[in-house]
Amino acid sequence: MARHPPDDLQRPGRDSSHQTQNEEHIMRLRWPIIVALLSLCALGVGVSQLTSGVRDVEVSRLWSADVPITLFRSKDPDTATRPLVVIAHGFAGSQQLMQAYAMTLALNGYLVATFDFPGHGRNTTPFTADFTEQELRRRLLTRALVETVEVGLRQPDADGRLALLGHSMAGDVLARLASDQAYAVTALVLISPYLAPDTSTAQLANLLFIYGAWEPELLHEQGAARVAETVDDATWTEQGDGVARPADTERRLVLVPGVEHIGVLYAELALSEALDWLNQAFQHAGGGFLDRRGSALGLLYLGLLALAWPLATWLPRLAEPPRGAGLPWRHFWPVAVVPAVLTPVLLWPAPRDVLPILLVDYLFLHFALYGVLTGLALWLTRRSRSLSGEPTRLPQSVARTRWMQLAVVTLLVSLYTTLVFAIPTDRFVTAFLPVWERLPWAAVLFFGTLLYTLADEWATRGRGAARGGYWMTKILFVCSLLGAVALNLNSLFFLLIIIPVILALFLVYGLLSTWVYNRTGTPVVAAVANALAFASAMAVTFPLVAP
Repeated sequence: MARHPPDDLQRPGRDSSHQTQNEEHIMRLRWPIIVALLSLCALGVGVSQLTSGVRDVEVSRLWSADVPITLFRSKDPDTATRPLVVIAHGFAGSQQLMQAYAMTLALNGYLVATFDFPGHGRNTTPFTADFTEQELRRRLLTRALVETVEVGLRQPDADGRLALLGHSMAGDVLARLASDQAYAVTALVLISPYLAPDTSTAQLANLLFIYGAWEPELLHEQGAARVAETVDDATWTEQGDGVARPADTERRLVLVPGVEHIGVLYAELALSEALDWLNQAFQHAGGGFLDRRGSALGLLYLGLLALAWPLATWLPRLAEPPRGAGLPWRHFWPVAVVPAVLTPVLLWPAPRDVLPILLVDYLFLHFALYGVLTGLALWLTRRSRSLSGEPTRLPQSVARTRWMQLAVVTLLVSLYTTLVFAIPTDRFVTAFLPVWERLPWAAVLFFGTLLYTLADEWATRGRGAARGGYWMTKILFVCSLLGAVALNLNSLFFLLIIIPVILALFLVYGLLSTWVYNRTGTPVVAAVANALAFASAMAVTFPLVAP
């Protein structure tokens, strides 16, 4: 009887090939697994650092006369009473944005109260849409500020002493409240304030100005002029790590190096200067704790972004060959440049007060028209290429899209780009989860952003697409927004505040888009997900106003 060799000797070629495939599969999984583990470590460290001080602070949330208020106090049993510091955020901000100062002061023995101004954060009382109505704006802001002061002073551990600390827009109303002597304000800390010419600070004592060194010189000069009201010496001196003007014990101005209008809220020097100033004004000895959350936030967002790459490797291939216009540079330039130039020009006479969220009506129109013009340019380019005999359409025999999988994948990616980023942002940075009153307008904004993202993703993707074209269109879009501000400076000035935010969103969601497209082969998934993310961000950032 014939003897058969063992299977491992009978089919060496097949087993060797199978082993090679397994090794290749393991190699392909190695880097995604490593990146995923490192991302989870970064997330864990970031969240741990952000919550490290929470266990020692009692946080109480309440509503008073439609104003959402949060109280911070240390759990130190030896502290019976303490000074009250009311902290106010700036335009398009929220009380979460001021958490670094709230935690720093609370852990140094102060009672701290933060709140949302009308139309901001979770305060749904409408803000004013007309910035020329100065008295109405001040009345709305002052009402919420006074309500918070009253709630804070009624706390059983408040010792009756009061300080105010505010950022940007809040500076004007804080200075006025301190000047009218309705409350005995011991100290005032103004961070990057906008002060109206008719706002007097001459009678105020213990007044500290803090600015980011990268902010406009005009703001620095305004602060220097207010310091000079009580100080004759106009020379600047080096102070610590920043440039400061010590003045006397009543006035001081500090420029924090390396930060701008938002970064100053997380700068260690700014936190330290504010704490020292209040300690001196109240003759108070704190523990010296500083909420250094800047690096922790960096780890948190780096982890969330990096984790998206290994997750994207699990997405299925949805279209083969990859879809997109596939425009080389010679055809891509007009598609990219024409919408950037025409959009601000065509929207110059457009209305500014259609939607009940300040400034987003213009952003909606800018996104929508930009997308329409990009789509029109794509159609004209395709027609021109077709007339010249160039192929412009994929062969029908190989153009396939898995529509059911496309819907599921789009939903999952959209959840990641919105909720996975929005939840920690709302917890640790600023209000980013829309209240019910904002949800319908987020849906309206989604229509406009979708027109843009669909056209842009299609124009910059596909075989033979211009290398670097995706990022070029984002730069051109920001330049287009700057052009719109230049044409309508009075009504669109505050759009300048979110230009850095838009750049950051373009960078983050651009990377996500690239990873998703490289895996799925279709621009649709990232277009829908990014449109939803941008619409949600726009809906929660700017204040609600009366329709």
